[in-house]
Amino acid sequence: MSVRSKLFTAAWRSVAFAGFLLAACVFTAPAFADGIPKAWGIGLQNSGSPVESYIDYYHNILLWLISAISLIVLLLLVYIIARYNKWLNPTASKTAHNLKLEIVWTLIPALILLVIFFVWSMPLLYYSDRAPTNPDLTLKVTGHQWYWTYEYPDNGDLSFDSHAIWDSSGVTDDQAAKLIDDASDGWLIKRKPLRLLEVDNRVVLPVGKTVRVQIAATDVEHSWFMPSLGVNRMAVPGHLNEIWLKIDHEGIYYGQCSMICGNGHGYMPIVIEGVSPQQFAAWAQSKKSSVGGIFLNAPHYAAMERSNSN
Repeated sequence: MSVRSKLFTAAWRSVAFAGFLLAACVFTAPAFADGIPKAWGIGLQNSGSPVESYIDYYHNILLWLISAISLIVLLLLVYIIARYNKWLNPTASKTAHNLKLEIVWTLIPALILLVIFFVWSMPLLYYSDRAPTNPDLTLKVTGHQWYWTYEYPDNGDLSFDSHAIWDSSGVTDDQAAKLIDDASDGWLIKRKPLRLLEVDNRVVLPVGKTVRVQIAATDVEHSWFMPSLGVNRMAVPGHLNEIWLKIDHEGIYYGQCSMICGNGHGYMPIVIEGVSPQQFAAWAQSKKSSVGGIFLNAPHYAAMERSNSN
């Protein structure tokens, strides 16, 4: 086999391998379903809100655009390697610059970025940031080291703390099982708890209602991140951030703090139950009438409180 044939064979094998990787990325199942991690998934979470649907749409456009650009660059490299190697082109050209070509390969990427910015990026930023003027419900989120406090000012100032059930590496299976048994009575949607993602007190929100979320912190910076709902906003001490969400369908949605906030950062999960408006109203009424029943503590946090009291 000639040198030229070997070069072309190697080049087309590279193109075929790149095509295989592209197909695997595009057609593989999503990484999450209903806010729950799915093994061997490489895509985004399934959307649970209008904002996340917009993010998915933007992501898919960029994925195809980037893939096309990468394929074009790969083909150009393959052509240059095959056409201008030292065997087929022993006398190299002395050309150092080409003004017209340099203008073209500068303007085309700039135009692509401008189109992305004005057609998709800015509308998405504006849509996700501008909360509707008349929300149906307000949820206030306060981050602490290392748990969350939730308040419902529109529902009689209902409030509670939410701690991770597995709130340290030292939590035993028996401790977790005991807390799950106690906490599960207050869960509206029964499902096997996920290790390191489950909490004692879940947030409950009505499906189809616009929720204004106000986010703050008391000690250090945190981040309230709900991937399947398209929500990620900093919790900053002394500053009130605001974002909005609207859950599309009933289910359980998982999230976590995404800002490193100390050695307990990995134990700040978020769990939201999306339920019907009727179920939400009944839940809020039951919590207002039950004094203290909603305040549960995860094992590690409870041990800290006992130590401080002594």
